[in-house]
Amino acid sequence: MEVICGSMFSGKTEELIRRLRRAEMAGQNVEIFKPKLDTRYSEEDVVSHNRNKIPSTAVETPDEILLLGSNCDVVGIDEAQFFDESIVEVANQLANSGVRVVIAGLDMDFMGRPFGPMPFLMATAEYVTKVHAICKRTGNLANYSMRTSTSKDLVELGETESYEAVSRRVFVDEFLEVRKLKG
Repeated sequence: MEVICGSMFSGKTEELIRRLRRAEMAGQNVEIFKPKLDTRYSEEDVVSHNRNKIPSTAVETPDEILLLGSNCDVVGIDEAQFFDESIVEVANQLANSGVRVVIAGLDMDFMGRPFGPMPFLMATAEYVTKVHAICKRTGNLANYSMRTSTSKDLVELGETESYEAVSRRVFVDEFLEVRKLKG
């Protein structure tokens, strides 16, 4: 099992697509899955912010991945943070049966907390790759997805209109300090 994690705009989906395309070039049977709720760019394809895309199957639950991916050589899963905790068992079952599982997802939510099942996936994976965006304010590595909209919902689909990838310093100064003032 391989996990690709990081903030928004860090290249997680680009790296997932790259790995899956290489598996396809090697003649392996590859299936890609994403949560049905992720319709930002396409209802059918996994699409990166750079508009690279690969055909996928949108699913409601991780159990569907187990059913549809069990006869594959490689299973890709994008936006894993949006699945419930059962994705951990599904990914491990597939990996235990000899399927190479490549998973991409946000490691932290907009409040800087571990996001959904991602910590458990990272803990059970053989390989974890953390990718980083660049903070446009400081030029440093950005590993936080700071929400710029006012929504308090844990899940808010969006792009640059709702999120900014920022460094720790910017996140602490702007997001955490504002939260302290508001109580």
